[in-house]
Amino acid sequence: MQGPNNSIDKDNRFEALFNSASLGIIVVDKNGIIVLANHFANELFAYSNKSMVGEVLEKLIPQRYHHKHVGYREGYSHDPKARGMGIGMTLSAVKNDGTEFPVEVSLGHFNRDNEPFVIAYIADITKRKQNEEKIILQQADLEAINEEMKKLNANLEAKVNKRTIELQSTLSELEASKEELTISLEKEKEVNDLKSRFVSMASHEFRTPLSTILSSISLLAKYSTTEDQPKRDKHIDRIKSSVKTLTDILNEFLSLGRIEEGKVDVKPDTFDLTEFISGIINEMNVLLKPNQNIQYTHIGSPITYSDSNLLKHVVVNLLSNAIKFSPENSIINIESKIENDITQLQIIDQGIGIPNSDQVHLFERFFRATNVTNIQGTGLGLHIVGRYVDLLKGNIKYSSELEKGSTFTIEYPSKIINDFE
Repeated sequence: MQGPNNSIDKDNRFEALFNSASLGIIVVDKNGIIVLANHFANELFAYSNKSMVGEVLEKLIPQRYHHKHVGYREGYSHDPKARGMGIGMTLSAVKNDGTEFPVEVSLGHFNRDNEPFVIAYIADITKRKQNEEKIILQQADLEAINEEMKKLNANLEAKVNKRTIELQSTLSELEASKEELTISLEKEKEVNDLKSRFVSMASHEFRTPLSTILSSISLLAKYSTTEDQPKRDKHIDRIKSSVKTLTDILNEFLSLGRIEEGKVDVKPDTFDLTEFISGIINEMNVLLKPNQNIQYTHIGSPITYSDSNLLKHVVVNLLSNAIKFSPENSIINIESKIENDITQLQIIDQGIGIPNSDQVHLFERFFRATNVTNIQGTGLGLHIVGRYVDLLKGNIKYSSELEKGSTFTIEYPSKIINDFE
């Protein structure tokens, strides 16, 4: 160890400890001149062939920091404080060949012969810095990977949500298709049932009038004299009645078909209800049984607003039923009333009535009450009546008791309303 200042003890023990240290140690006087440097410091700063003793401290510091470091050094000399390794900032040092490298420095101070000295312990932290930089790069890479994972996760969630929505849409479509298929199957079943019941009903209802027509025609051929005219008239009336029955059956099926296909046009207009009902009664008188009588009463203004064609079909059907299911020598009452823009019609008979167990099915297609199986009919009349009343924006109610008769009540709005348009 070399040094110009002979005031520092150079005994062998100190020199052995000083030079065997595994970090650089330098001692600097108050002027910033290096007065002692161990072997490790000389090798650290590339002074292998000579000692850095006698050099100005700033020679170990990059040129760009010289002006600041002089101030720091002088400030520390006036107010020295110990600073442990790792407490201070990471600094840059420069080797004798000009190579810069990172160092960590801890400082101490002491006085010798009233002269202040600063001792610096210098550690090369190049490898640590390299490791730190690697860690920083790895962290940056991890953050980039993490961000990429977040993006991938977000994309995956978006795709899952999209697929979920598509799946829900597909399931909804399948459910709708299932419902449509079920409805279609139900309609097909209903149509097949309708065809079956029609064939069954037609084979029965058509046979009687057709047989009557054929037998009457055969008998007519036998009556050739003038005296046989009353007999001919009788059979001609039977033929006319049977033809009317067939016509009524066919008309009911045609009406039902038009209703099912939505081809019934509602064309309301104002008309005199009393004249309308009286005209229907005159037409229906020919169907009355012996000593049957139709009585009609009206309350309120006679002017109503509705589709007279549909309303006539309703009244004719209900009145025909009243005549058909009422005994001879009975009275059938028709009552009408127009009040508060509501028209009410009631048809009251003294007929056989409707069993309670059958009343819930009264307006179903082809339904016939259990007590009328021996009376001709298709079971479509009341179904069509109910559908027509719906088209007139009205409602139909009934009350009935076995062997005491039935009352059918119809109500509909009797003023111009937009719902008809």
